[in-house]
Amino acid sequence: MANRKDRIEPSFEGSSRAKSSAGLSVSEEDRVVPSNRKAPAKRKPAKGKSSRGGRGKSRRGLFGVLGRLFYWCFVLAIWGGIAVAGLVIYYGAKMPAATTWSIPDRAPNIKIVSVDGKLLANRGMSGGEAVGLHEMSPYIPEAVIAIEDRRFYSHFGVDPIGLSRAMVTNLLGGHFSQGGSTLTQQLAKNLFLTPDRTLERKVQEVLLALWLEHKHTKDQILEMYLNRVYFGSGAFGVEAASRRYFGKSARDVTLSEAALLAGLLKAPSRLSPARDPKAAEERSQLVLAAMRDEGKISAKEMASAMSAPATRAPSYWTGSENYVADTVMEELPDLIGDVRGDIVVDTTVDLTLQKLAEQSIRRLIDESGKKLNVSQGALVSIDNSGAVRAMVGGYDYASSQFDRASGARRQPGSAFKPFVYMAALEAGRTPDSIRNDAPIKIGNWTPDNYGGKYFGKVTLATALAKSLNSVAAQLTMEVGPNAVVETAHRMGIQSDLQANTSIALGTSEVTPLELTSAYVPFANGGYKPDIHFIRRVTTTDGKVLYENHDDSAPRVVSPEVVGMMNSMMMGTVEFGSAKKAAFAWPAAGKTGTSQNSRDAWFVGYTANLTTGVWFGNDDGSAMKKVTGGALPAQAWHEFMVAAHEGVPVRPLPGTWKSTPADTVVPDDIPSVDNNQAAPVPSASVGQQAAPQPPAPVTQPAAPVRAARPAQTVDADDLAMPDDNGATASIKHPVPPGDVGGPTKKRKTSILDILGGG
Repeated sequence: MANRKDRIEPSFEGSSRAKSSAGLSVSEEDRVVPSNRKAPAKRKPAKGKSSRGGRGKSRRGLFGVLGRLFYWCFVLAIWGGIAVAGLVIYYGAKMPAATTWSIPDRAPNIKIVSVDGKLLANRGMSGGEAVGLHEMSPYIPEAVIAIEDRRFYSHFGVDPIGLSRAMVTNLLGGHFSQGGSTLTQQLAKNLFLTPDRTLERKVQEVLLALWLEHKHTKDQILEMYLNRVYFGSGAFGVEAASRRYFGKSARDVTLSEAALLAGLLKAPSRLSPARDPKAAEERSQLVLAAMRDEGKISAKEMASAMSAPATRAPSYWTGSENYVADTVMEELPDLIGDVRGDIVVDTTVDLTLQKLAEQSIRRLIDESGKKLNVSQGALVSIDNSGAVRAMVGGYDYASSQFDRASGARRQPGSAFKPFVYMAALEAGRTPDSIRNDAPIKIGNWTPDNYGGKYFGKVTLATALAKSLNSVAAQLTMEVGPNAVVETAHRMGIQSDLQANTSIALGTSEVTPLELTSAYVPFANGGYKPDIHFIRRVTTTDGKVLYENHDDSAPRVVSPEVVGMMNSMMMGTVEFGSAKKAAFAWPAAGKTGTSQNSRDAWFVGYTANLTTGVWFGNDDGSAMKKVTGGALPAQAWHEFMVAAHEGVPVRPLPGTWKSTPADTVVPDDIPSVDNNQAAPVPSASVGQQAAPQPPAPVTQPAAPVRAARPAQTVDADDLAMPDDNGATASIKHPVPPGDVGGPTKKRKTSILDILGGG
């Protein structure tokens, strides 16, 4: 049995005595039934001091908040990425398979050039040809990259930095002010997408941009962009824009001009120098500053470019050559059908002559327009083969694109009389035939001479040179209005003509182009060529699509009649109503002035060129005593002198000589029924038939001397030398009423008057 002294009783006291390293101890908390003793109070830490454990908990709380924030951001980023991927997959699935993607063809450009290869105009949706990146001015791509996409050569089609910056700017500004799109994205949008600002379009734009970067080099992408992007005022691509705003090729653009072009890309229509030159200039200076920041130009270059004068472009394409281009575009479909690729149209127009014609028309209107109340003019020049060498359709193409040369029908006045005289010659008269220039009455119509002056017995040559209305009316009654209409149509007039007596004075309307073309047979010996503007059409690689080979012009006037007409109309220039047109070459022609000077014409020709000039107003208002012998003759003279410089002189065709004593026609000539057609030359008009004998002489007439040149007053107010060489205006009594046919006894209407009844 163990010794009782070794027994150890358990102790439940917290005293130190009861504690031993090997013994048991129980604290107050271990009791099943707690005692009534109070636990000793815990000692509080000193004031102002924190425990080490408190600092640890504070740190753990801060890191916990940040950790939870990072965690949820990470989670949201994952879900956002999943959402974005889903949208990309969804919208990408709606696009065609990537294997079918291809760059769409650029809109075909129609390059229209002059006879010597100089550019007249570009036509088509783009308005200009494509220019290689290495061909255009190096300032253009540098300016565009500096202002539109500074990291173009470093990003992969999408610029995250630029996109983030744009998003922040838009959020802070509260509105959409920056897009963040790269040049590649803009090209993708222009090539494949609509301009709608939707999430779907933006996603597709990014996908297409990545595809473009994968398939093409940076230079190829930049070149495509510059040749397709819109620069405002109807110009697509840098070549069209350069031509539109500066009148030059993109190859020749200066630094300041390149900055202006680059600045337009932000808002092409609003910033166009044709609309707001000041806004365009301010934007170009921002571009120059961006180029300086990027190290593309020096400070000196920037200062020099900023000091350049602002570009003020016309509101529309300018230059009279655009009238020619419009006509070419109208004719082209009939020659080659639909245009499916870039083509080159070689025209017959001489650009040097075209500019000379434009300058002459503008100068005369600028100098005399307000004083004489004239605002428009037109000029057409055609060579003997029918090739149009120049055509000006108005004072300024930029302000009015209506082509008055080919589209405006106006009364030709006395410029129509050559067809009356030609019909009379074909009916057997000659330039030496005599008519009595005196007031006549045709029904209730009395055609008056200009100024009311009459000259008595005159030859047809003198009557035409001095544009005597009375004689023209008599001849129309003799041969019949239908014969005059047939003659005019045979010569080249295409407009409908009213077969009435008043046609003698040019009351039926025609265009300057067709009236000029109808004079060409007088210049080339009697042949009517096909009037044309287009010589050849080729593709850019030289394949011929069309070529003009129509060299077979039919004869429409006999050589004898051509000789007589040329002899008669030379008098108009030598001593008649168009003396202001005379120059070193043998020339002939006819002036024309419609009622109240609403239209003034001169159509004249040499053996080299036939040129017609018209002046007037679009609203038909009267000019102030402007006649064909004034402004039109002056413009014709300026143009023809320049056109014939250095060209060997040639005589007009025909060898007819005047023999006035041999052919004398009496005053009273039996009239021809208005509705009866006059004799028409046979189909083989080149073989001259025997001329019809003159009408029987019923009373003697004194021989008439050949007219000598005499001093004439301007505007067809003409005097004629008498037998003694003196200049006189002669008044004659009214001839018998049957000069133009018997006077109708019944009451006549206006239709009867116009119809010659």
